[in-house]
Amino acid sequence: MSDCGCTPTLSGLKSYDEALELLLSQAVPVTGTERVPLTKALGRVLAEPVTSLIDVPGWDYSAMDGYAVRVADVPAAGTTLPVSQRIPAGSAPQPLEPGTAARIFTGAPIPEGCDSVVIQEVCEAGDGQVTIGEAVQAGQNIRRRGEDIGQGEQIIAAGTRLAAQHLGLAASVGVDELTVYRRLRVAIFTSGDELVTPGEPLAPGKIYNSNRYTATGLLQALDCEVIDLGVVEDDLEATVEAMRRASGQADLVLASGGVSVGEEDHVKPAVERLGSLEMWKIAIRPGKPVAFGRIGDADFFGSPGNPVSLFVTFLLFARPFIHKRQGMRECVPLTVQAVADFDWPRPDKRREFHRARLWHDAGGVARLSVHPSRSSGVLSSVTWANGLVVIPEGKTISKGERVDFLPFGELF
Repeated sequence: MSDCGCTPTLSGLKSYDEALELLLSQAVPVTGTERVPLTKALGRVLAEPVTSLIDVPGWDYSAMDGYAVRVADVPAAGTTLPVSQRIPAGSAPQPLEPGTAARIFTGAPIPEGCDSVVIQEVCEAGDGQVTIGEAVQAGQNIRRRGEDIGQGEQIIAAGTRLAAQHLGLAASVGVDELTVYRRLRVAIFTSGDELVTPGEPLAPGKIYNSNRYTATGLLQALDCEVIDLGVVEDDLEATVEAMRRASGQADLVLASGGVSVGEEDHVKPAVERLGSLEMWKIAIRPGKPVAFGRIGDADFFGSPGNPVSLFVTFLLFARPFIHKRQGMRECVPLTVQAVADFDWPRPDKRREFHRARLWHDAGGVARLSVHPSRSSGVLSSVTWANGLVVIPEGKTISKGERVDFLPFGELF
């Protein structure tokens, strides 16, 4: 990337980093918890660490199919021993008789007296005997008790959003219930007299309300309890009343539209009447008018009405804010780097998070293509893309340079 000294900063607007820092500093994790069975814990945030009830493995076991022996009974390669027992996984073996070998299978307990397992590929068996084809060493192919997890050891930290592998790990140590934070309650409404519910006739000048469904889906993906207040007319008193009702029911109020400075934009004055507004504009594209404040006991987040702006600002700001409020330890998304397959010759005063698609060329190099439209009204661009490329303030990009990329997989 190359600098361009001709791009001034924007006064009165918070930078992306300042805005995110402010939001996270104001995000107070919920305190309520509940116990849930493993079958109901997917996607929840762990409130208490999980410790193991047992050693894993719970006994010394064989890592391979082969023969359990005493090292002292195999002085050299070519030693032949009688096979005294067969030990499949799940069985309880007898102590290994001195001067004998035991046929053993992967995962089976090591018999008392055994100190080595010889893989079957170097052995020849027949007529109740086995010939060991190599010199053996103590401890080979044996997995020791507690080698993976010790009894009482913490295996999942509090603040973890529980994925399928966490549930499996908890089950593997005998834990059947987990203490998780209660779900965050989020009330949503959209502003605009032009909005029509999908399925209804579309009169002249009207558009279908996509933001309601985008916001609901994003919140549900974060395991929030969604309170849908529908569409609020473009009227100050109606907006005030909607916010009053929302703040009485929810931990967070999320509004789409009405946060700009037009005559029909009533969110800002409504928030200021009922509470306080701590942030209003951010030096990013898309989504400059992003509002954050408090209404009664609820937090407030207001996004622009343009569908791409709603989508992007939710991922960049509402998502990490919600994660912290849910009790998560890690809230800020991780970027990856890829090679730009595009030119960006004109620097912008604002940091841009442009829709981009990550792909791999024939040589396996990760490359990024960008959507041709910068319009925040082209919702199809966020289904074409699989993430956002970060274009820093005042920077140009030439094809072949390395750039930062936020994959949707990380953001969701």
